[in-house]
Amino acid sequence: MTQHNVIKLFEAKKVRTIWDDKAEKWYFSIVDVVAVLTDSIDATAYWRKLKQRLKAEGSETVTNCHGLKMMAADGKMRLTDVADTQQLLRLIQSIPSPKAEPFKLWMAQVAAERIDQMQDPELSIQQALRDYKRLGYSDNWINQRLKSIEIRKDLTDEWKRHGLQEGVQFATLTDIIYQTWSDMTAKEYKHFKGLKKENLRDNMTNKELVLNMLAELSTKEISESKNPGTFQEHKDVAKAGGEIARNARMELEAKTGRDVISPLNAKTGIALSPSHENEDKE
Repeated sequence: MTQHNVIKLFEAKKVRTIWDDKAEKWYFSIVDVVAVLTDSIDATAYWRKLKQRLKAEGSETVTNCHGLKMMAADGKMRLTDVADTQQLLRLIQSIPSPKAEPFKLWMAQVAAERIDQMQDPELSIQQALRDYKRLGYSDNWINQRLKSIEIRKDLTDEWKRHGLQEGVQFATLTDIIYQTWSDMTAKEYKHFKGLKKENLRDNMTNKELVLNMLAELSTKEISESKNPGTFQEHKDVAKAGGEIARNARMELEAKTGRDVISPLNAKTGIALSPSHENEDKE
């Protein structure tokens, strides 16, 4: 398992984190977070007592937390209790501290908004628009991205119609589509763009989005036509859909002399201003 050790700042205090390439998760030092939120003189002792109390309550979160080696204050690598994002947010709920209260309020707000969105899906679209705008994406890119969401949903609905399961089967077929048209799996594509937990499609240029939409749309149309019965047949359909986009990509690259696949991501400016869109077209 390849891991990258980094340090994140949290209100001027350091919280040690580890990125797990295999699991594609951030892990946070629980003791560091406890120290930030409680100002405890002995954060280790505080965490020990909190862990005992949560275990007594039957908390599975504590049971599922595990240890990873992190650099300690003395410069040595020592085993440290860590939590992923979901586990950490759950633990914060059990910390009685004024500094933890804003997080608890935020989590309650997010949960309430999510419940509203489940009852009225249009709210999810409106929220997506606001989020993309806030992040600085251009109107042109946002329109393409929302269309790609619609096409992706059509494809996954087609897979569900055939009884395929979200998770491993969806991920396998998606990887086949990516690898066929871009020559990279989803993980390789994200690595190429310097991404970790970020959504790959949110970091595609307009050209990449269009070709990925073509691949997924083609896969859905071929599936409807051929009506595959086995998972292997679905894999063949995914490859066929990806090949249509690959052919379009190869022809475009031959005509323009420029690569379609770009290392640019949202942070390096794929859509932060109209000028970047113009650069992408040149």
